[in-house]
Amino acid sequence: MADEVKSLDDLKEVVGETAAAPAEAEVAAPVTETVVSREPVRDDLGRSYATGKRKDAVARVWIKPGSGKVTVNGKDMDAYFARPVLQMILRQPFTVAGVDGQFDVQATVKGGGLSGQAGAVKHGISKALQLYDPSLRGALKAAGFLTRDSRVVERKKYGKAKARKSFQFSKR
Repeated sequence: MADEVKSLDDLKEVVGETAAAPAEAEVAAPVTETVVSREPVRDDLGRSYATGKRKDAVARVWIKPGSGKVTVNGKDMDAYFARPVLQMILRQPFTVAGVDGQFDVQATVKGGGLSGQAGAVKHGISKALQLYDPSLRGALKAAGFLTRDSRVVERKKYGKAKARKSFQFSKR
């Protein structure tokens, strides 16, 4: 009986040693993986591409080094987004990253309204800037421009006037 207990103790020691070794290896592995640096992603023409989304709008955005010209659906930014607030939304990623007037933007956007489209183009510009120059990622991420705003319009339910509004209740 004492021999069995002794062998079980020996077994526990062996198992404890082998279990400790992989735990140390697991702890060391993620440290080496976090040091990986990001590489710029550009096509043959020197452009970076990204897709931006906001509400129902989807924007396809290409950026390349240039004079700061922004084209949306074949029109100048000032012509497509007439309101100054929407133009300011499109300029935000460049000001936060500190690259005003250094990139030309070509964007095509579909769906939604003008506000959603401006938000989609802003999201696409931010993602494309981060792909073009990975060193800009920190500033864009801190400003919250790389996060897709997932808020969308709630669907209308049957038996309701709108998504949540009910028809007038009549007791008699």
